[in-house]
Amino acid sequence: MTEIVLSLLDPNTLLPHRAGIAGLAMVWKWIESKNFKDSPIQGEVTEDHVKLLWKGEDQSAIQWLLEQTYQIKDGLLIVPALNLDDRGSFTFNQGMLNTFLQHGQQRNFLEDPSQPRQGKKKFYRTKTLNFTVEPDKPDIVEKYTLLESCYHTQASKLAEAFSKGKREVKGQNFPGLVECFANGYYQESAENFLALLFLPIACNYYQLPRMNSKGLSALVIPEVRNLKEWVRLRNKLPSRTYASFHSSSSGESALHFLLQEKLVESANLFRVEYCEVYQLGSQAWDGSQSYLKQIVHRVQARDEVLDLYKIASGLLPTRVQIKQDGNGSWLAESKALGWISDNLISNQVWYNGFFEFRKTIPIYPEDRRGLIVMTEHLNEDERVLFDAVQGAFKKYRGQQIEQAIRQGRKPDWEQITKKVIYRLQRPSTQREFSKALVDFLSQFRSKAALSSGPQIFWWLHQDANWRKARDLSLLAVATYQGQSKEEKAEIVQELTEKSPGETANVL
Repeated sequence: MTEIVLSLLDPNTLLPHRAGIAGLAMVWKWIESKNFKDSPIQGEVTEDHVKLLWKGEDQSAIQWLLEQTYQIKDGLLIVPALNLDDRGSFTFNQGMLNTFLQHGQQRNFLEDPSQPRQGKKKFYRTKTLNFTVEPDKPDIVEKYTLLESCYHTQASKLAEAFSKGKREVKGQNFPGLVECFANGYYQESAENFLALLFLPIACNYYQLPRMNSKGLSALVIPEVRNLKEWVRLRNKLPSRTYASFHSSSSGESALHFLLQEKLVESANLFRVEYCEVYQLGSQAWDGSQSYLKQIVHRVQARDEVLDLYKIASGLLPTRVQIKQDGNGSWLAESKALGWISDNLISNQVWYNGFFEFRKTIPIYPEDRRGLIVMTEHLNEDERVLFDAVQGAFKKYRGQQIEQAIRQGRKPDWEQITKKVIYRLQRPSTQREFSKALVDFLSQFRSKAALSSGPQIFWWLHQDANWRKARDLSLLAVATYQGQSKEEKAEIVQELTEKSPGETANVL
């Protein structure tokens, strides 16, 4: 009898191996629930290992196990143990094609017999699925190519490699294990090779916004400490939706995954403490694959970070956008949420880098409204500076309105805002910015800045804070709500005393 034990405590395993053991544990618990009478394998799952036993040839036993694990249905790669519906199976299939099955040699699509080949060009059968994201918006229509076979459904070949010792793992099958094809294959033991075959089951997949017209995806690999509890909690997770498959950045992918794990009932004791997220995209050294490792983040599940991400994701959700020609719709991710998430996983303040962000990414009205609410989550020192800058900006706007009234024209709100932003973003050193900010606050004094000068001065002149102060100052200007009805009424009341009868026409 052959016995193989895959343990989380094995010092020769990496995070992908341990996640693969968790995937195997999930499959085996599902097999046990089905009571297969022809099962050639016996096994057990404990808190820290999976044990498999079988009589006869290794190849036939492993082949049977893989045949129960990976199947193709309606042109989609499915894992029955995951118990996904059609929409969930679609996201799993697309995630696999953009990660573990990214290379053309690792997947075969179903040819369309109604369209004969034209030279080397082949035509494949396709199918469409409709996804409802927002009830009041049109469905998003996705077309996918029907899968015929792939690396993970070639059970006989994989079982033969396992039994005969030819356990060579290609980087194209397991992103991140091999940096470059020039480094050769990754040689594995029997236990680790088997674990990697079940790794895709434990992972989460995300589609990222395209960059320079090229696709990006994210692969999240969890840290698992207790196999029984992980399988139980994993089965309680809600089914993946089309919207949750799309993420604004690799950082958001990790936080979305960890937040899901945290929200599961009783997950506080055995929840995933960290995960690794691989951002996959094109690399100059390999033109045959579109999803190679670009960035790797290890993200800790810290409650304060996840709580702030939960707030931000609610304020900056993905939105259904209608195409310009009116035919169909698409899903737009919030770039502001991706920027905030990348800050959070790097242990930075959520508004870090707003100086660079606003210069490269347009802030749409929906994102601006979300950022306005996010500014409520500032600490005491940050709030003092933020309120002082907004107060000075309000005074500046009031003077500009007064000038417009005297000249008989309407204020150019956009130009007013740009002038102040340029004034605060032009300095490139701590000394220059400190002078520019102090001059601005002194020239346009407000109630918010009264008696807070020493606190602002102390916070501003710490070496690590001046860039944060610049980001916060620019954010204060960019999120100012001066055109609200309440603000307009206050400005009108102040200016009516100076030029009664004229203000209403200007505003």
